Amino acid sequence: MSAIKERPILFSAPMVRAVLEGRKTVTRRAVKGFQIPTEDTAIPIGDRQRWSAIGQRDPRYGFCVFGSTEAECAKELEQYAPCPHGRRGDRLWVRETHSLVPDPEEPAGYSQVLYAADGQQYGKNRPSIHMFRADSRILLEITDVRVERLQDITEDQAKAEGVRLYTDHAELGDWWHVEEIETYSADPRKSFELLWSSVGGDWEANPWVWVVEFKRVTP
Repeated sequence: MSAIKERPILFSAPMVRAVLEGRKTVTRRAVKGFQIPTEDTAIPIGDRQRWSAIGQRDPRYGFCVFGSTEAECAKELEQYAPCPHGRRGDRLWVRETHSLVPDPEEPAGYSQVLYAADGQQYGKNRPSIHMFRADSRILLEITDVRVERLQDITEDQAKAEGVRLYTDHAELGDWWHVEEIETYSADPRKSFELLWSSVGGDWEANPWVWVVEFKRVTP
């Protein structure tokens, strides 16, 4: 039986709050490496294998997956390629924006970690990418991994992403913008579209994404 692996994962403050409140149990991350063939780059194996994706990047064991359609290629990726965020049973420790309360008498040089998601701060916040493993307060266990198109997300899955309906946005003041409330109906898929776009994602491109479902394993 293989050992459980741990990997870091970044979440914004609103998504950290959603995890802590039990509203977020899944995350979507863009698949890297899909190649769209052209007349010059199409794989010359008849018409059967024209889509390719990087299954694993490794100087010795790297490989690609193929399919006669983009969907077939994605299914092969889901089945054979290691998801960069882990597989079922692996764990993710959350990195989030934070600040440290200095204490020269402590071995680490600080005595307390304050989390931006809690509205706490000491001095200048440290970006989530700089969080140490020991300072992470959230540990997640992956329960499922699959590959699908971004826009195939259902209303239930959008809710599981931790979004709220637009009718709630004015009071909460998280990642959404008040001026956009009237643009959309109270549809969780629209809320997720705004969330995806707010972190630099291209919703209209409808990319293939890794869908990583999880449960929290720390109190």
